[in-house]
Amino acid sequence: MKTIKGPGIFLAQFASDTAPFNSLESIADWAAGLGYKGIQIPSWAGQLFDLEKAATSQTYCDEIKGMLADKGLEITELSTHLQGQLVAVHPAFDAQFDGFAPASVHGNPDARQEWAVQQMKFAAKASANLGLAAHASFSGAFAWPYFYPWPARPAGLVEDAFDELARRWKPILDVFDENGVDVAYEIHPGEDLHDGVTFEMFLERVGNHPRANILYDPSHFVLQQLDYLAFIDIYHERIKCFHVKDAEFRPNGRSGVYGGYQSWVDRPGRFRSLGDGQVDFPGIFSKMAANDFTGWAVLEWECALKHPEVGAAEGAPFIDRHIIKVTEHAFDDFAAGGADRALNARLMGIG
Repeated sequence: MKTIKGPGIFLAQFASDTAPFNSLESIADWAAGLGYKGIQIPSWAGQLFDLEKAATSQTYCDEIKGMLADKGLEITELSTHLQGQLVAVHPAFDAQFDGFAPASVHGNPDARQEWAVQQMKFAAKASANLGLAAHASFSGAFAWPYFYPWPARPAGLVEDAFDELARRWKPILDVFDENGVDVAYEIHPGEDLHDGVTFEMFLERVGNHPRANILYDPSHFVLQQLDYLAFIDIYHERIKCFHVKDAEFRPNGRSGVYGGYQSWVDRPGRFRSLGDGQVDFPGIFSKMAANDFTGWAVLEWECALKHPEVGAAEGAPFIDRHIIKVTEHAFDDFAAGGADRALNARLMGIG
């Protein structure tokens, strides 16, 4: 067994144009001051990080790693959630997702996708230059508008959607493989990979690609009412990243899983700061340790109620308390009698 690394923090919800959140060095000081040991960097946040430069300059990567090391920090992973989303976009969402890409490709889905694919390839090389083993992203979606089959879906629509999703991602996965980095797709509503079944559908179509893996975030499973502990049992070999995020699901007589188009505050299922929701984190950390998860426990803060800086301050000690320093020997080793085949045979009356 291995001890999980952490605590880490995903910087996406904190990066801004206001100090100390407007440069990598100052936001790193802030994170280190809260007790974090790792940071997950949103690669689209230009005030923090230059993805193309990281892909093309080992010197730039070494300088970043050195600066962070001086503060007691490491990079847990890079993230391309926004760029990965744009690898596959249903036309219904074109206008909304244009905002994730440069203005030069707005209104041009083909150019936007080409930009996103190049970004993913940059991310593979940048991750390798930084010495990272895994990368966090989204899959994008073609089938999501049809997840509830009314009107009845045309025969083969879902299969065709996943065929195309795999066709787009397979060359990207190959580039990540060339660079020795896993792609960890966050299993997330709104993405075609939103539960175990859909991940398996995708995995089959990319030929069980060794770089097609999972970012595990239990909060999205609470909102789907999926067994998030059993998920670890089933998919632990593919789990390469871990977002520590809390959630609660409190259905009522007026609204349930689908949320009634309400704001996050009013939905029965909503994200919460760590410790304020319903997620069984002792159970999760126990299963992750038992299954030799070798990555980082990374806070992703998304709470409908609490101030983000309060959530961040509470997050580091919460994760630290839940990380299990695994044992190097069995608790009853003191009573072991050693290996004696003759004794074993005598005890069982055989031989």
